[in-house]
Amino acid sequence: MAGAGTTVRGLLRRRDFCRLLGTRLLSQFGDGVFQAALAGTVLFNPQRAADPVDVAAGFAVLLLPYSVVGPFAGVWLDRWSRRQVLLRANVLRAGLVAVVAALVVAGVQGPGFYLAGLAVFSVNRFVLAALSAGLPHTTEESSLVTANALSTTAGAVAAVVGGGAALALLQLTGSDDAGYGAVALSSALPYLAAAAVVAGFPRAYLGPDHVARTARLPAREVLAGMAAGARHAWAHPPVAAALTAIGLHRIWFGLLTLMTLLLYRNTFVDGTGAFPGGLVGLGQVIAAIAAGTLTAAAVTPPVVRRIGTVRWIGLLLTAGGLLQAALGLLLQPPAAVLAGFVLGLLGQGVKICVDATLQESIDDDHRGRVFSVYDTLVNVGFVAALVVGAFALPESGISRPALAVVGAGYVATALLHARMVRR
Repeated sequence: MAGAGTTVRGLLRRRDFCRLLGTRLLSQFGDGVFQAALAGTVLFNPQRAADPVDVAAGFAVLLLPYSVVGPFAGVWLDRWSRRQVLLRANVLRAGLVAVVAALVVAGVQGPGFYLAGLAVFSVNRFVLAALSAGLPHTTEESSLVTANALSTTAGAVAAVVGGGAALALLQLTGSDDAGYGAVALSSALPYLAAAAVVAGFPRAYLGPDHVARTARLPAREVLAGMAAGARHAWAHPPVAAALTAIGLHRIWFGLLTLMTLLLYRNTFVDGTGAFPGGLVGLGQVIAAIAAGTLTAAAVTPPVVRRIGTVRWIGLLLTAGGLLQAALGLLLQPPAAVLAGFVLGLLGQGVKICVDATLQESIDDDHRGRVFSVYDTLVNVGFVAALVVGAFALPESGISRPALAVVGAGYVATALLHARMVRR
């Protein structure tokens, strides 16, 4: 039994793993639909306009506040049934996206619109942390790298497919407030389906192993519990190094994200030949990222078995980061698509290794809190990069100095990760 799950085929023979995977696929497909509708509403809707500061402010309002509530979510994930969290959170998201859709159709902008989006994204991060924390209950420890490669990669691809489905649906609904509102509302269907799938688990199946469901915790105790989770993570050098690597990666990823959005909004308007501009061209980049993500899922488990997670993370950060910056310097849509593939391979390969490191090294009673530290780091890093980029990048998105910073940053991250592991 111990070796049965080390291959994808072995994992897919496990009904519990397949049920959790199905929950993830439906949930992240809905994420893709909703996020495409939101991005289109803010960036490519002719009835609205946005400059770099507007884009960064939108991301900050939507993601940064989660970093405040995230610690509370992590403690709750270690005290509540994770199956119940996934069930109720998906139903809640279905209701929240209906509110966002209504605001889009009504043409609402500003704080009301962002607050509704914030609610959806906050629950979304809660769901992803619960999926990761519950995964070790559906496979053996020896299979965690393969299980993470399959589940997180398949989830990322499902999100991209959801985004593609949203683009296809826009051809029917139109690219105005009413059209984007209809697309946003359609994301409620996969969320409800995800709730139905996870309901097939017994209540306690996904952990935590020791749970006090009826306890009511004051905020002070919640924060103390979160601090204990952070200390628990820092006490394990491989975990601390992994969290540092993924946090810094998200900074460089944030800069590249804003640059790409600006390029396709203001510079790559018409595109070239088979590489269109605008929202369709941006969708092509996202598809390339998905292809890189799939490649990472295929190559990471055998490479890790051969050279280990530490060397693989270092190789991805160094080679991938330098190649990403070099392709960006070409400033052409074909190069942007290829850079998207490299970014997908780099980011997903690192994520698979980080997830497996946390799941192997952190005991189940602390896992939810540590994964919330993880989520908080990636959100803060991403938003910080967007805020800096909003003031450093021109509206055209063309900035060779920023690309040089990204390339050097990835190399420095690889060196720091290796040094921390040896601590």
